[in-house]
Amino acid sequence: MNLILTSYMIRHLPNICAFGGILVFIALCFSCGSTKKTIYFSDLDSSRVKQIPAAEFHEPLIQTDDILSITVQTVDPTAALPVNQPSNPPAAIASSAPGTVSGFLVDKDGYVELPMLGMIKVAGLTTVEAKKAVRAIALKYYKNPTIQLRFANFKITVLGEVAKPATYIVPNEKVSILDAISLAGDLTIYGKRQNIMLIRDYGTWKDVIRLDLGSSSLMASPYFYLKQNDVVYVEPNKAKVAVNNAPKNQFITIILAVATLIVTAVRL
Repeated sequence: MNLILTSYMIRHLPNICAFGGILVFIALCFSCGSTKKTIYFSDLDSSRVKQIPAAEFHEPLIQTDDILSITVQTVDPTAALPVNQPSNPPAAIASSAPGTVSGFLVDKDGYVELPMLGMIKVAGLTTVEAKKAVRAIALKYYKNPTIQLRFANFKITVLGEVAKPATYIVPNEKVSILDAISLAGDLTIYGKRQNIMLIRDYGTWKDVIRLDLGSSSLMASPYFYLKQNDVVYVEPNKAKVAVNNAPKNQFITIILAVATLIVTAVRL
């Protein structure tokens, strides 16, 4: 039987090679994706300048559980030292451990508690508005104080098909979706650029938004700029799925090829 099968395969070697070539061609067709899908803003014409309306930036509002860096500066640097030392948790967080941030915690009622200055309502305010609120209280104790106030834990989480998925704390409030992807080391070749998921937490509900990095209209989107605690998820594309299923697909291809040869031999 082995001798007969070997003789058959030798006589029909050209047909077998052609059949194998067809299988390889089919596999390549299914595994190769369009290069256009891997390019950002692929709808832009490289031969001319295109003006796109810029997305409007809205300053983020302070929320409960945010951590604020607050500093009161006076003519006498030692005079404001008691105010500038967050040392009474849970109203303040002071830690030197790696990966932690130091500052004043916004409690569940939206207040921060500053030494000497007391409880100050800041939730729902921008950092500029909160700075004015703190200065109004500080004026009772200091002459012409200068207030420095910013987010100490403005964090963005990037997950999925990126080079460095992680939670990132950024010092700048004006953070775009492109900034977040850049922090994460860009998308991998397997990232689905046309269907980026943005999850935004509003406390009692979450918004889930889909963004297309292949479209220049993204730069005008109201979701182009991120807010604190936003989560960006990059889904895997079909190529990643194909890679994960490669051993299974190879096994199926071999089985089909052997079955085809056996059926052809039996008919002859």
